[in-house]
Amino acid sequence: AEHQHARYNPLRDDWVLVSAHRVKRPWQGQLEKPSPEDVPRWDPNNPLCPGATRANGEVNPQYEGTFVFPNDFPALQPDAPEPGDSDHPLFRAAAAQGVCKVMCFHPWSDLTLPLMSLAEIRAVIDAWAELAADLGASYPWVQIFENKGAMMGCSNPHPHCQVWASSFLPNEARLEDRTQQQHLSQHGVPMLLEYAEQEAHRKERLVVENRDWLVVVPYWATWPYQTLLLPRRHVCRLQELHEGERDSLASIMKRLLIKYDNLFEVSFPYSMGWHGAPTGSYLEEDCRHWQLHAHYYPPLLRSATVRKFMVGYEMLAQAQRDLTPEQAAERLRSLPEVHYK
Repeated sequence: AEHQHARYNPLRDDWVLVSAHRVKRPWQGQLEKPSPEDVPRWDPNNPLCPGATRANGEVNPQYEGTFVFPNDFPALQPDAPEPGDSDHPLFRAAAAQGVCKVMCFHPWSDLTLPLMSLAEIRAVIDAWAELAADLGASYPWVQIFENKGAMMGCSNPHPHCQVWASSFLPNEARLEDRTQQQHLSQHGVPMLLEYAEQEAHRKERLVVENRDWLVVVPYWATWPYQTLLLPRRHVCRLQELHEGERDSLASIMKRLLIKYDNLFEVSFPYSMGWHGAPTGSYLEEDCRHWQLHAHYYPPLLRSATVRKFMVGYEMLAQAQRDLTPEQAAERLRSLPEVHYK
């Protein structure tokens, strides 16, 4: 807790430098503006609101729950041409096709996930699972992710996420596929199933838990209040969760996100996303080395206005953090589960 040391991340096969004493250093750097608290519930000029007109001229329906539509500015398109052959191994390109969708969580712009009811969060989970199954029938990777807050690049305050399905396995997916496969072959048990059992027993990095799920600040966390959401049973994909697990997932998500908001009494920014076994042609392959999980990567470090910057040493050498995962977990764990608002 007092001296620098390195920790190994078996999921990414890399290391993070832990320098807990650095959190005491004075701060005269950039101060962020917290997310606005006065977001209007409905704005006819907000393209994600019910009844609003989007950039392509389409008018949103008067939706009352979740709402899924094709991204008007997709990073992946299904009919992109394939690149030509390379004339040198240092200048390689590969085909990249896919589809990108946006999913609004709720018709109200001022209602983030921690402020939604359990039934409303459960509806989001069901929509995630449906998208994962539908797009996964054709594409090998379906990335569900939420960028929350302007600090994390979110361009619209309306509660929403994105879903990108790709014709290829992205870098993080290929890396996690390799490391989890190696762990299963060497130890005979899925890595994250074993890890969840260990963390449930040790409890020093545990934030919240229930009968089906647990949330920990991972031993190898990079971001200050990074968390890992894990199921207790072996499950490979989001769409494989049964009814009870979906209900308990809604509950543990709400508890975690309330704690996040309560940490600095602000609508807590983060990037989160689900990782599960590949789909498409991989549905016919043995993927039991995979364990479903969700990553939460929040940038805030000291307060609502001081963030962790990944620069310098992090960009040129390896990841580094300024407080131990155990300290972060203890702080999150001790927070109330009633929202500060």
